Amino acid sequence: MGLPAQAQAVNDYPTNARVEYVFACMATNGQNREMIDRCSCAIDRIAEVLPYDDYINAETVLRMRQTTGERSGMFRGMAQLTETVAVLRRAEAEAEIICF
Repeated sequence: MGLPAQAQAVNDYPTNARVEYVFACMATNGQNREMIDRCSCAIDRIAEVLPYDDYINAETVLRMRQTTGERSGMFRGMAQLTETVAVLRRAEAEAEIICF
């Protein structure tokens, strides 16, 4: 019984989110077959470490930090949001070591 639930937890990223990540990764690292494999590996590793909701939260914080003005300041200063981003960064670093 635990195995299907565990598989579901690892596979909670929608296909379009995985594809978006792979496209962005390939734009950065190269547009070839090897990068498809490496970038796909990376998002799979991130998905093993970070639930999709946490991934979306961290991505939102990162995007909001790129904006200017008062409203974006709260995304830079809150410790909880900084930790959310740090967890994503650790997952990305682990994925880079394994996949690249």
